[in-house]
Amino acid sequence: MNATVALNLPPASGAPASAIALYNRPSADHAAHVQQAQDLLRQAAACGPVAQASSLGAEDMVITHLINQLQLRISIFVLETGALHAQTLALLQQVQAQQATRAHAPLTVYHPDAQAVAQFVAREGQDAMYRSLALRKACCAIRKLEPLGRALAGQRGWISGLRREQSDARADVPLADDSEVASKGLTKYNPLANWTWGDVWHYIHIHQVPYNPLHDQFMPSIGCAPCTRAITLGEDFRSGRWWWESESARECGLHVKQRAADSASAAAAAPQSSPAPTQNQPKR
Repeated sequence: MNATVALNLPPASGAPASAIALYNRPSADHAAHVQQAQDLLRQAAACGPVAQASSLGAEDMVITHLINQLQLRISIFVLETGALHAQTLALLQQVQAQQATRAHAPLTVYHPDAQAVAQFVAREGQDAMYRSLALRKACCAIRKLEPLGRALAGQRGWISGLRREQSDARADVPLADDSEVASKGLTKYNPLANWTWGDVWHYIHIHQVPYNPLHDQFMPSIGCAPCTRAITLGEDFRSGRWWWESESARECGLHVKQRAADSASAAAAAPQSSPAPTQNQPKR
């Protein structure tokens, strides 16, 4: 299912609407979805060590709140790519302070290798991701995939905010994915797999969960600043990510099994043409 974002448009008052006002529409199964997520998180914690991979997006903020609410021994990590929005970094500082008082769920921030980033930028330029799919994936490999490998070292499982509603590529996301147990020793838990976007924002509203203010600016999916834009009414959730690429290519590799761990150098060695972005390209 390639879901579009449903908007509850407020009366024209001149004031910007919050994401809560726009999206707070729980499904009829909201309570059951919350219980399902809690049960799965308990199951994951019992199989530990397990870690939550948090992008600090709305879904991940809900999961962190559930972990804290249940006082589960689940560590949390954030990949600070060096290209995040100022708003995301401010939220990261807030969550770091919050988790510093919760010994059951410590937060660790992982950064990409500074030398690898510098060499890539020097060789390909700051805007390499717009020039080809291969170069964009090379950038993701350096800034996300290599740090992810370090974050998952020694873990038996990890927790993501994937939802089936997010895109066609994620329509079959299972609650517990054991497809990489044999190869990597990892089970992936997706406690919000069945949640709707309205469920997420209802939970945030009811429990006063902090969230990234970029969500108030029509950005349902937030990644690195150069690769994220606001969406318009009728577009699907992930249209604002790598918007100059075909829909099938819009994954960074964190949640793609095959060939997700290709090295940056291999990706950069075989560039493919990609249309240059024609609108909303971030200014530098």
